[in-house]
Amino acid sequence: MLTVIMTEQRKTAVIIGAGPAGLTAALQLLRDTGVRPVVVEASAEIGGISRTVDFNGYRMDIGGHRFFSKSDWVMDWWQEILPLERTGSAGGGRVTISYRNRQRDVEVPAAGAPAHADPGQVMLVRNRLSRIYFRRRFFDYPIKLNLRTVANLGMVRCVKAGASYAWSSFFPRRHERTLEDFLVNRFGGELYRTFFKSYTEKVWGVACTEISADWGAQRIKGLSLTSAVLNALRRSVAPAPASTRGTQTSLAEFFLYPRLGPGQLWEAVAERVRRGGGEIRLRHAVERIDVTEGRVTGVGVRDAATGAVSTLAADYVISTMPVKDLVAGFDPPAPADVARIARELPYRDFITVGVIVDRVRGGAAPEAMLPDNWIYIQEPDVRLGRLQIFNNWSPALVPDATKVWLGLEYFCAEGDELWRLSDADMQALAVRELAQIGLVDPAAVVAATVIRVPKAYPAYFGAYAQFDTVRAYVDAIPNLFLIGRNGMHRYNNQDHSMLTAKAAVDNIAAGRLDKRNIWDVNVDDAYHESDD
Repeated sequence: MLTVIMTEQRKTAVIIGAGPAGLTAALQLLRDTGVRPVVVEASAEIGGISRTVDFNGYRMDIGGHRFFSKSDWVMDWWQEILPLERTGSAGGGRVTISYRNRQRDVEVPAAGAPAHADPGQVMLVRNRLSRIYFRRRFFDYPIKLNLRTVANLGMVRCVKAGASYAWSSFFPRRHERTLEDFLVNRFGGELYRTFFKSYTEKVWGVACTEISADWGAQRIKGLSLTSAVLNALRRSVAPAPASTRGTQTSLAEFFLYPRLGPGQLWEAVAERVRRGGGEIRLRHAVERIDVTEGRVTGVGVRDAATGAVSTLAADYVISTMPVKDLVAGFDPPAPADVARIARELPYRDFITVGVIVDRVRGGAAPEAMLPDNWIYIQEPDVRLGRLQIFNNWSPALVPDATKVWLGLEYFCAEGDELWRLSDADMQALAVRELAQIGLVDPAAVVAATVIRVPKAYPAYFGAYAQFDTVRAYVDAIPNLFLIGRNGMHRYNNQDHSMLTAKAAVDNIAAGRLDKRNIWDVNVDDAYHESDD
């Protein structure tokens, strides 16, 4: 239930960006403070990278978003916005969803329960499967110590992997300065070169020796060969867990997912913000941040429809826009060293090619399609990085059940030769590579589309080593709060971005000037989600 707190002279927070962090901040301001949110978004769409793209009725999830969090607050928040779909069972009950060995019970309404106001506005419970495709074979992801892995790798490579892991265990690299140091210490040199090196360098476009170990601490903390071995032993001796009220469950992993993709949830949040008295201005790009006597006093925005630039007075500014662009807009300008570091912060961009096919090789029937949510393509002879099968995220994303709806993800840098390819050439490359690795017959391709996503991933190399200088300068502005992935130049997941928004709103409500609680989000988490 939305409760709006009113004050005699209501203050305004300008929120830059209508993605998960920005919209979470807007709704929490309405719930927990007397501050009125005004959200400005440069694009015409809600959700940022968590939006859902519609291509002739086929819905595409940009980057893939599994709705699972170790935070009770986030899980409850999601289910308040979109309740769980009613089960086909008359009894309903609690279902255990599990993700990376973390379990959580959720209440699923029975078939006979009262219908939601809109039965299409629901969360589904979905099976999770991600695999690695390497040497034209499928490997479990995360890597598991089982017979299939041994058979796929071969005995010689397995012996080398065991020996190199033993060496790394007894003689670890003492100073984990680079991502290579981080990975070799946890997996050994052989597995690092087999499963991590080439794929990671495909994603980031630089050598692992140039990427900060911070990336490993941020994204794959808690994952190691030791944890894989312990997990294999645990699964071999432990029975399948029973649900609390008899609902069938298994060792398979599950997550929540909006029926019509992640954008469905964020569009529902945006509607609540508007109903609560907040404002959302689409196609309004931020061009200037006015700073007076050490505080932000206004935000200059350009209306794409008219070209007019106006200034929004602001008591607070909550920013999810790339730090590079935020600092470039400071008026008066930031100090030279801060401006230079921000200007040089690196990002990786990606291109998603959506491909509709009649079938995936291995069978003409839809049931024979690949069972994965997505597949990591580690074949060195193609540029394709990940492959999504949208049918397995939600059947409602695919209007024709006889078709398979694929998303091919390519990692690049804005302006490079891959980014500059025409849509037709990009589609041709995607279809050619699907055929090259033996997954799709080009004759089965029905249609395709291309989506380019700039600044999708803040990168951990280059000027990032000096990022603390930028952070210290911006944090010293008491009414300016950096949140979210690009806002903090931190590779957060969707739930982490939401938690940074909550922390910022908590600070506003409490009058807290110290921003450390925002930056502490995800610092101590011991699990990794490879989505978005």
